[in-house]
Parts: sequence; structure tokens; C-alpha cells
Amino acid sequence: MPENIPEQILAAPKLHEIEEAARALKGFAVETPLLENAEVNAELSGRLLIKAETAQRTGSFKFRGAYNRIRQLDEAARRRGIIAYSSGNHAQAVACAARLMDTQALIVMPSNAPANKMARTGELGARIVTYERGAETREEVAERIQAEGNFVMVPPNEDARVLAGAGTVALELIRQAKGLNAIIDAVLVPCGGGGLTAATALVFEALSPTTKVYGVEPALFDDTRRSLEAGERLANPKGRTTICDAIMTDIPGELTFSINRERLSGVLTVSDDEVRTAMKFGFDRFKIVIEAGAAVGLAAVLSRKIDIAGQTVAIIATGGNVDAASYCAALCAGS
Repeated sequence: MPENIPEQILAAPKLHEIEEAARALKGFAVETPLLENAEVNAELSGRLLIKAETAQRTGSFKFRGAYNRIRQLDEAARRRGIIAYSSGNHAQAVACAARLMDTQALIVMPSNAPANKMARTGELGARIVTYERGAETREEVAERIQAEGNFVMVPPNEDARVLAGAGTVALELIRQAKGLNAIIDAVLVPCGGGGLTAATALVFEALSPTTKVYGVEPALFDDTRRSLEAGERLANPKGRTTICDAIMTDIPGELTFSINRERLSGVLTVSDDEVRTAMKFGFDRFKIVIEAGAAVGLAAVLSRKIDIAGQTVAIIATGGNVDAASYCAALCAGS
């Protein structure tokens, strides 16, 4: 596929492209489990399904999109090397996929990114350049370095091939739910830049159009919720923070917002305290480690932001890359 053609990059992936990505990922990505707990269902008076991308290669769903993008580079592009920007999960995914495709990766990361995510990105062979969050944007830093070094940009969301890879989560989810004789009434997706949310909405629109798709954001980083209400992209105010580092984005992506504004049933928001409770619940009841940004969907269910009584609701637990100290603190606070 030719490089740097805007209409190929800033366009929604078609279902056949997502299905092609699924075939290409076989043997590289993990088909992650769909979890269910009968006792939890009884307590909630509905069926709760958790798509555990915590078990994915590099610890998050991001590997799917990164690999699908990088595998399509020609030899000349691979020699140029990859540049990406990320607070951690996309960084690790790009580093891993670049190594598999025998190319070099340079990752732009905020200086206050979680230490475990930064360390793992380096261990996977990537070179890291840091920037100060709030003083400049990651996109500006990455674009400047890209221009200087002629790297190939692999963004976390704004590329149809990245979104096609992300959409394979929803393909698996729908197939696995059928295996459980479950008809999904709603699916909840953690929403940062909006890529997984958009890809999930596209797949469900094609294969399960009666299913409602909701994005879920931290209460102080509700840019997609406010943007949908306003009908235009709105940025988050500067100076805010959240424990949900994986979805601390500045503004919805241009491509992802164009998809989400036409397809989402809404966006739910949760507090950091509600997220901590969800992280502990996931540990206690499902025996999985969910990082804060990945636990927002579960938090929305447990805090009754959505009523699942009499319904089947799926949530995507997008990753589990949390350091031990932060995780222990969250478990104690969520008690």
C-alpha cells in the first residue's frame, strides 16, 4: 500500500479491511478471553462480559493496530524507521511490532509517563524521546522529529490501518459472545483518542446493529462527551490529571470523532474513585489485573452509570500495564 496518502489514512476502515487484519494477526496477536462470572451476573441482575485485552501481547489491545500498520510498510519505509507518540501502551505495541518487522522505532513519551511503561518500551528496543505534558503536545514533538529524520509516523488512532487492527477486538467479541449464546445489548469502550471506540462502533454497526456502543471517559477528561454534545471537537482544559494515564488525551482525533459522532449511543464518565473500585472488583471477582484507563467501562457498570438489569453488556478491559505500587495503592483505596 502506498505511503502517506491522506485519503487512505484519514478514512474509516471497511469491514473487509478489519477482517483482513484479523487474518494477518493470527499467530502474532493473542485471541483474548471473554470472561463471565455467574455470581456477578446474579448481583447485577444481568449478564456482564469482559473482553480481557489485558492478556494481549504487550499487555493491551494496542498491539493489534500497531502490527497491522507496520506489517504493511514496504522495505524502503522500514529502512526509514518508525516514529510514534504515546504515554505507554501504544509505545510498547509499536516497539514490539517494529522489532517483529525488523525496523527501528522512536517513541515520543511524556516525561511523567508511568515508569514501567517507559522501561518496557525501551526493553523492546525502541529509542525514547520525552516531552513535558502541558508545555507542548506530543503530536507537535513527533511531527518535528519526523520532519527532521524522515521517519514513518504510526499514530495511535488517526490511521485507517491502525483502526482496522483495533477493530479485530470487536470481531472476536461478537464471535465469542455467540459461543456463549449471548446477544449483546450494549458494549462499553474506554475512550481516549477514540480509536478503539470508533473501530468497535464500525464493527457492531456492520455485524450487530442493534447493539448500543458507548465510550467511557474519566470525568475530568471528557473531551469526546463534550465534543459530541457541541457537534465539534473540543479540547480538555489544561492542568487536569487522572489516574487513567492511558486515556489522558488532549482532544478527540479528527478521524475518530468523524466516526464516533455518527455511531455512538453516548459517552459515560467515571471518577478516579469509581475506577479504583473497579480495579479492585476486577481483581477480586474476575482475577484479572486491569490498569486504570482500562477499568472505566467496569467502573461505569458498577457505579450504575448504565443499568444492565435484564440485559447483556460487554466491556472491553483494554490493558493491564500498571506498576505494582500504583496497583496496590488502587486496590487499597478501592476497598
